[in-house]
Amino acid sequence: MSEDGINREDYPTEIHDYLTAFEKSLDSVDEMLKTMMSVSRSERLQKFEPLEQAKLDLVSLYTLNSVFWVYLAVQGINPKEHPVKKELERIRTYMNKVKEIADKKKAAKLDKGAASRFVRNALWEPNDENEHTSKTPAKGKKRK
Repeated sequence: MSEDGINREDYPTEIHDYLTAFEKSLDSVDEMLKTMMSVSRSERLQKFEPLEQAKLDLVSLYTLNSVFWVYLAVQGINPKEHPVKKELERIRTYMNKVKEIADKKKAAKLDKGAASRFVRNALWEPNDENEHTSKTPAKGKKRK
C-alpha cells in the first residue's frame, strides 16, 4: 500500500496521478456536501433572493445528475442512452433562462430624461449671438 491508502498493484501505474487527483476531487465534493447538508434547505434559501434560490437549486440538480452520469459510466452503462441525458439538457435549458433573467437585471436602463437632454444639446440651433457675429455689415454704410 502507498501513503495515500491505494494499492498500486490493483491498477496500471501510469494512471496513479489521475486516480490521486480524482480522490482529492471526491474529498472536496464530500466536504462541500457536508457543508450544504449542515444547514436546512429552508434556512439556506431564506438568505437568498428568488433568482439566487433558483441558481442554487439548478446547480444542485445539475451536480447530482452529473454524479449519476459518472456512476452510470463506471457501471458500464452508456449514459448517453439513459434518461439522465435528457434531464441534464432540461436543467441546462433552465440554467440558460435564469442566466438571461440575471443579464437583463444587470443591463443598463435607459434614462429618458438624460437621453432627451443629450439629444437636445447635441442638435445645433442657431441663436441670436451667432447670427450677429456671422453677419458682417456692408462696407460703406455706417451705423449710427
